[in-house]
Amino acid sequence: MREHQRRHREMFVPLHHAPGHAQADFGEARAVIGGIEQKAHFFALDLPHSDASYIRAYPAATAEAWVDGHVHAFVFFGRVPLSVLYDNDRCLVACILPDGTRTRVRLFSGFLSHYVIRDRYGRPGKGHDKGSVEGLVGWARRNFMVPLPRFASWADFNAWLEEQCRKRQAAILRGHSETIGQRLERELQAMAELPPAPFDACEQATGRVSSQSLVRYQTNDYSVPVAYGHRDVWVRGYVDQVVIGCGGEVIARHPRCYEREDMVFDPVHYLPLIEQKIGALDQAAPLAQWDLPAEFHTLRRVMEGRMIKAGRREYIQVLRLLESFGLEDLHVAVKTALRMGAVGFDAIKHLVLCRMEKRPPKLDLEVYPYLPRATVAKTSAASYLCLVSGDAA
Repeated sequence: MREHQRRHREMFVPLHHAPGHAQADFGEARAVIGGIEQKAHFFALDLPHSDASYIRAYPAATAEAWVDGHVHAFVFFGRVPLSVLYDNDRCLVACILPDGTRTRVRLFSGFLSHYVIRDRYGRPGKGHDKGSVEGLVGWARRNFMVPLPRFASWADFNAWLEEQCRKRQAAILRGHSETIGQRLERELQAMAELPPAPFDACEQATGRVSSQSLVRYQTNDYSVPVAYGHRDVWVRGYVDQVVIGCGGEVIARHPRCYEREDMVFDPVHYLPLIEQKIGALDQAAPLAQWDLPAEFHTLRRVMEGRMIKAGRREYIQVLRLLESFGLEDLHVAVKTALRMGAVGFDAIKHLVLCRMEKRPPKLDLEVYPYLPRATVAKTSAASYLCLVSGDAA
């Protein structure tokens, strides 16, 4: 049986790779990103003629990740390959017709047209047709993913991978007398120039805002401002964010969620509705996980202690200043207001504006008559005497 298996093992032809052509694939490894161990899907693009390579990691191997990896690789090399060899990944190929023709996915088809690249494909289920990039995937896993990579974000991880790819160009591989970088310089001359603008690596979709001010994209729901409830919107899904717009206006941006059936809220989107339905303040799901500085909680307690229900509504009005100002600027204004004892929406808005305009605040009763700062004079005894005098009777 051993002899039979040996005789029937597949044989391969040594290949010659012309300059200017590439191979692309995805690999998998484990990585710790932001303190969480998770699966990293890394895009690999190989130039077999010079053995130059580019590696970039993503949370998932989606169609947007495929295209985004190409866009960054082309910027890294400064040129565009004449052709790229792929396997028949469903993110790229919708179906294979009986005559062998591939029907491309819409996003991938637009990408190829933008860069004018000829796409080539290996046999279904055969990885040997693109052996160069298959070898690169294994090499990158052994050299870049061991020991377990630990980075604060995907951006930091990818910056490190890019630097490793650049360092690798100084290596001299077996059978060559020149470095990878020296051979790459000659190969780049055979490649095409970059277009004036990079391709927008995103999937486009449409949707409608629900009664809870949510838009569904890829099984997850993303919030938009409540003013756009029940309206038709467009969605652009990038590898790192989801952008939602209505007409020609962008109305929401969220970090991309790769979970399933999850909800991604921006609490600011719901503040106008909560101001009207103030009874929902303590049970509002968008505000439940909102990690605000401790001074905001102190501000709410003081406002509710002074004005009860009206204080809660005025607290929401203070939070609505985040629609126009950043959290850092509002935080400074809230701390200043608590220190001065000027706890009110008008005072805090004035302090934020003064911080933005870089001018000193003017908090006095003539300008802001609703501030809780007043001078109370002592009552004169003559005022009481007039009450008991005959004239008063």
